[in-house]
Amino acid sequence: MKAKRLLLRLFDFVAPARRLQVLSGDSLPPRLPFRALVLARDDDEDWCVGMRCPCGCGRKIELLLIKEAAPRWDLLLDEKGLPSLTPSVWLRDGCQSHFWVRHGRVDWCP
Repeated sequence: MKAKRLLLRLFDFVAPARRLQVLSGDSLPPRLPFRALVLARDDDEDWCVGMRCPCGCGRKIELLLIKEAAPRWDLLLDEKGLPSLTPSVWLRDGCQSHFWVRHGRVDWCP
């Protein structure tokens, strides 16, 4: 399992940065793309962003963006349209991945 994670981290380092796909609606699709982040937007309001866990476990991660949610995340796009999320993503159960998404790249926390 550690070899798989190491290979995925190496692939993530050399692969193109993750992009953002915007979908209409207030929820994510049942199946998410391999590397892209998906933004659910309904009537110009951003609801949530989703992605598959970058560790390779296959888990669907859904992060709420609406002001009323707790916890909630902020999604920023840089001048190239690459997504960043704040705060970090920390899965406290399952694979227990902890990482930042910055400029379309996953930066793992130690």
